[in-house]
Amino acid sequence: MKLYYSPGACSLSPHITLHESGLAFEHLLAPTKTHQLEDGTDYYTINPLGYVPLLELDDGTRITEGPAIVQYIADQVPAKKLAPANGTVARAQLQAWLNFISTEVHKGFSPLFNPATPAEYKTMVIDKVLSRLKWVDQQLAGKQYLMGDAFSVADPYLFTVTNWAPRVGVDITGFANIAAFRERMAARPAVQLAMKHEGLLG
Repeated sequence: MKLYYSPGACSLSPHITLHESGLAFEHLLAPTKTHQLEDGTDYYTINPLGYVPLLELDDGTRITEGPAIVQYIADQVPAKKLAPANGTVARAQLQAWLNFISTEVHKGFSPLFNPATPAEYKTMVIDKVLSRLKWVDQQLAGKQYLMGDAFSVADPYLFTVTNWAPRVGVDITGFANIAAFRERMAARPAVQLAMKHEGLLG
């Protein structure tokens, strides 16, 4: 398998998940600014939308969208219990978390990375992101991870998007449960491996 990624982008989530899975894979750098691979290939020829992540399977099949990719990875190694079984209520709850993070938090941060976003609008965006993260913080009360005491593929996604907060002026230091969750995640060997590979850790 090949994972196309850009350092610190949302592709960090499947990057962590792949390390958690123990599956063999290659990392291929696809910078979101240049859209050019290290061998000179135009990334748009691989993903016409131009963004990461993209997972290419051994038979050439390509899967896009982080929430779909991490569930596919989890389903390849059911013994690792990275996701509840398909068809269960717990799996639907995992999908709810992945959808929430994708639409309410990940997309919430997006305008803050755009230098053209007016300052007044950025203030509104930050307020909305903080309201969503406040709810997440409440949901994490008494839990190790989003789904309870067991790690799941939703956790690297939340870890990844909350990494962006200090880069775009979103102060999440008041969310004690998120802070404790982030510490637990940062201590996981798979997280450290992925972050080191992406140049995010020394």
